[in-house]
Amino acid sequence: MDAEEQRRASSEHWEEAAAGWARQQEAMRAFGAPVSHWLVEGIHPQPGHRVLDLAAGVGETGFLAAELIQPGGTLISSDQSEGMLDAARARAQALGLTNVEFKLINAEWIDLPVASVDGVLCRWGYMLMADPGAALSETRRVLRPGGRLALAVWNAPSTNPWLVLPEALMIERGLIAAPRAGAPGPLALDDPDRLRDLLETAGFEDIEIEAVAQERREASVDAFWDQQLDLSRNFHDAVMSLTEPESDALRAQLQVRLAPFIHTDGRLVLPASSLVAAASA
Repeated sequence: MDAEEQRRASSEHWEEAAAGWARQQEAMRAFGAPVSHWLVEGIHPQPGHRVLDLAAGVGETGFLAAELIQPGGTLISSDQSEGMLDAARARAQALGLTNVEFKLINAEWIDLPVASVDGVLCRWGYMLMADPGAALSETRRVLRPGGRLALAVWNAPSTNPWLVLPEALMIERGLIAAPRAGAPGPLALDDPDRLRDLLETAGFEDIEIEAVAQERREASVDAFWDQQLDLSRNFHDAVMSLTEPESDALRAQLQVRLAPFIHTDGRLVLPASSLVAAASA
């Protein structure tokens, strides 16, 4: 699909996924915690700062910064999905956060003035955008001189079996198409050299890139299956297209693929890794 079709499909995808991400927010908060903490430290938050969280989802990363920019600071929690923003509003209210604004934003065209924020966070967002270079240039535009960007994307396939094993199985079964080279997707920016080049082209300096290890922990393969149905629209739609016997067969095949990561008590512990980057405007 062309860029405009990709943007439309992405918007629909995340609107449909919002309810599942709201249900799974505690699990995703724990899974993403090592990355979120690295990112927040990477923007050097100070009281009074104005911080933009792009593709914020239900807000786990930005809400960590919201506490650190008090008093006088403001977090702008943004997403392209109204459903995600609704879930983020509910979570902010439950946490008692009072310094958060919520804004519908497509990161390729950020509706904010030039040099209007001190820091930008984006966890697992740029890799899914039709034009990540344009999004990074927009990010640079809204940052004040010396302002900080911290972002995360998924690392190489070999470091993320939780992601590639279910996808590979569905491709083999003909349930989804193999990702097209260069297309937006979870692994689109898994090359640190390309990531650095995009940041430099957008005008960022003092770039640091490293890998952060994570673990996807589930009580069982069945729990992992149920969570994937909530979090991944591609997985959900593929499974829902199957008959019950076909779905059971797919689940059994997935259990076989995940066997190296299943403990004797049935717990599933899958390694994961994100590339994280921080840079100055």
